[in-house]
Amino acid sequence: MFDALSDRLSGIFESIRGKGRLTEADIDATAREIRLALLEADVALPVVKTFIAQIKDRCKGAEVSKALNPAQQIIKIVNEELVGILGGETRRINYAKQPPTVIMLAGLQGAGKTTLAGKLAKWLKGDGHSPLLVAADLQRPNAVGQLQVLAERAGVAVYAPQPGSGVGDPVAVATDSIAEARQKGHDVVIVDTAGRLGIDEEMMQQARDIRAAVNPDEVLFVIDAMIGQDAVNTAEAFRDGVGISGVVLSKLDGDARGGAALSVRHVTGQPILFASTGEKLEDFDVFHPDRMASRILGMGDMLTLIEQAEAVFEDEQKEEMTQKLLQGEDFTLEDFLEQMQAIRKMGPIGNVLKMMPGMGQMKQQIDAIDDKQIDRTSAIIRSMTPAERRDSSLINGSRRLRIANGSGVTVSEVNQLLTRFKDAQKMMRQMTGAMGLPKGTKATKSPYNKRKGKKGKKKPVARRGGPAAKGMPQLPPGLQGQMPDLSQLNAADLPDIDLEQFFKDQKKDQ
Repeated sequence: MFDALSDRLSGIFESIRGKGRLTEADIDATAREIRLALLEADVALPVVKTFIAQIKDRCKGAEVSKALNPAQQIIKIVNEELVGILGGETRRINYAKQPPTVIMLAGLQGAGKTTLAGKLAKWLKGDGHSPLLVAADLQRPNAVGQLQVLAERAGVAVYAPQPGSGVGDPVAVATDSIAEARQKGHDVVIVDTAGRLGIDEEMMQQARDIRAAVNPDEVLFVIDAMIGQDAVNTAEAFRDGVGISGVVLSKLDGDARGGAALSVRHVTGQPILFASTGEKLEDFDVFHPDRMASRILGMGDMLTLIEQAEAVFEDEQKEEMTQKLLQGEDFTLEDFLEQMQAIRKMGPIGNVLKMMPGMGQMKQQIDAIDDKQIDRTSAIIRSMTPAERRDSSLINGSRRLRIANGSGVTVSEVNQLLTRFKDAQKMMRQMTGAMGLPKGTKATKSPYNKRKGKKGKKKPVARRGGPAAKGMPQLPPGLQGQMPDLSQLNAADLPDIDLEQFFKDQKKDQ
C-alpha cells in the first residue's frame, strides 16, 4: 500500500544525502517535495499541514545545522514525526478488571468487520484468552453464517441465537451474550455489529443502543484502509455519533495509496490498535507506529520479521538446530527442507523480504519472486531417500535423474538445488567457525557416518542394532510415525518415479 509513497520519499532523501551542508532553501524544497508526496498518497490536508510545519520547525533548528550529517538528521526527524502522526507508542487492549472484557466492532458495511472479528478472536486465543464471537449483525444477508464459519476456522465459540438477514433484535443478542460468556467461562466478548453502505441515523442509533446495553471496554472502529480521503469523514462521524476508543485498519495489503492509515489517528484522536493485511485469519497483528514508519521510509521492519519467525519455528526445531551447531554436525537437506517450510508459513516471500532493511531498492526483483519455487524445491527434496537427504554427496548422475522424475522437474533444476544447498552448507560452516564452534563435521555418534576406503569411496559404518546392521530403510526421526495414509491415493496421481531404482538406492545407502 505504501510503495508509491516510499519510492517518493526515498527519491527525496537521496537528493540531499550527498550534501555536507543544507541551506534554508534546501530545507524548504525538501519540505515541499514531502508535502506533494503525502498529498499524492491521499493523506488528509490538515494532517499534511501539521506534519510539514513540525518538520520545517525542527529542520531549521540547531539539531540539523549543527549535525555532522544533516541529511541523516532530516531523515531522523521525518521518521520521528511520522511515528507521532501514526500514534507514537503501541497501544494494547484495555482488559476489564472483572471478565468478560467486551469489545464492540463498528464501521461501514464492506469495511471487513466480520472477517476482522474472526481474526481478532484467533489472535486473542493465541494470546491465551477464551473469546466469544457474538453475531449482532442481523441486517446484512448471511452475516451470521459468515461469522459461524469464521469461528469454526478460528477454533473459538460463537453466540448466534438469531438467524439474521433482517430477523432478530441485535440489542437483545448483545445483552444476552454477556450472560452466555460468564456461564461458559469466556473472558473476552467480541460483538460484531451491523453497518451500512453510508452513514445514516438508523445505523448510528443501533450502535448507540448496543453500546448502552453492553457497556463495552473497547469500541473499535474498523476502517477500510483503501477508501482514501473519505476515511476522514467516516471516522469523524463514528467518533461523534457512537464514540470510539480505538481504530483497526483492514485491507492494509491493498494497492491504494494509504492516506487513511496516515490520517485516521490524527483526525479521530484515537490510537490504531490493529492492522489486517490479508484474507487469511493469520494476516492480523498489533499496529506498531514506529515499525510502520520504518516501512514507509524503506528502512524495513526487523522486529516484526523476528516475531513472525519465532511464531513459525517450533521450539523443538530451534533446539535441535542449536544442538547440531554445538556438536559440529553438518547442515543437511532435511534441515534445509524444514527451514523452507517454516519460511513458507510466514507468508509470501516478497512480503518477508520487504521487511529487511535495504530491500526497498530491490522491489522489482522481489516482485518477480515466485513462491511456487519453494514448493518445487520441497518436492525435489522429498523425492530423495533419507540417506540422500543426510549426505548429498551420495547423489550421483543416476540418482539425480530418478529424483528429477519423481518430483516432476528437470535434472538441471536438481543440480541447481544441490548447488544452492552447498552454498548454504558452506555458510553454516563459516558461521559455526566464527562463533568458535567446531566446523561442520558429522557427529561421531551418528550411525550414518561414513569413512573412506582405500580408493577414496565412502563406506557405511555398520553398528550393532543400527540401520546398516538390520538392512531396513529408516525414516528420519522427524517423520517416524507420521507417514500419510496411502490407501486413499489414486495411482494416476502418483509421480512418475522409478521405484526399482529408488529401492536399489535405498539398499546401497544402507
